[in-house]
Amino acid sequence: MKRKIITIDEEKCNGCGICVEACHEGAIGMVDGKAKLLRDDYCDGLGDCLPTCPTNAISFEEREALAYNEDEVKINMIAKAIAKKGGGCPGSSAKTIAHDDKDKLPCGCPGTQSKSFTRQSEDNCQVVEKAKSRLQQWPVQIQLVPVNAPYFNNAKLLVAADCAAYAYGNFHEEYIKNHITVIGCPKLDSVDYAEKLTAIIKNNSIKSVTVVRMEVPCCQGIERAVVKALQDSGKFIPWNVVTITTDGQILD
Repeated sequence: MKRKIITIDEEKCNGCGICVEACHEGAIGMVDGKAKLLRDDYCDGLGDCLPTCPTNAISFEEREALAYNEDEVKINMIAKAIAKKGGGCPGSSAKTIAHDDKDKLPCGCPGTQSKSFTRQSEDNCQVVEKAKSRLQQWPVQIQLVPVNAPYFNNAKLLVAADCAAYAYGNFHEEYIKNHITVIGCPKLDSVDYAEKLTAIIKNNSIKSVTVVRMEVPCCQGIERAVVKALQDSGKFIPWNVVTITTDGQILD
């Protein structure tokens, strides 16, 4: 939708941070020493921040932007208030996860490597390699991921139905590996993912989008949301869809 929203001139911004405190919706934050509009849907367009800026770096503009989301703002401000008091839920904090692909042995001796065993009989056992997590970031729920999280820059985006990782055994290695992952269930979540996904794609340099969905009809919702997000973003990004059956097979 087209509406009035603030814009910040980075060249005029002196990094004082006064506007951040003046914004009652948490729409403005400091990034690399400059004030930045973090989310369009947090800005109500009333401009409480304008008169506080000592360098007149903030002004209004009319452009395509997400609608003001009062419910999301309330949740965000409550979370900020809790965090300011030293509390808050650490599970919702954005972070990047690094994995070491090398198996480190304490003394270089293969005999000291940790292994798991599946006992087939008293005289016969099979070595089972421990599967590694390939998740590169947190959180993963579509509704929780910050639109401007740094891990989205130059990312290969995986948008997956949350059941897919349970149905397909090699999900981490084949799909999560080397991707930034967001998950959701269009049947259980009473929201339209398209709006959030549009913001992620529009505000970041996404290299590609892979959709992994289940064969069940309700999973069409997550595919439709991605298609709409790609269209609304105005960007031409390579994308593909993988469909998994309930017994863990990939449909051709």
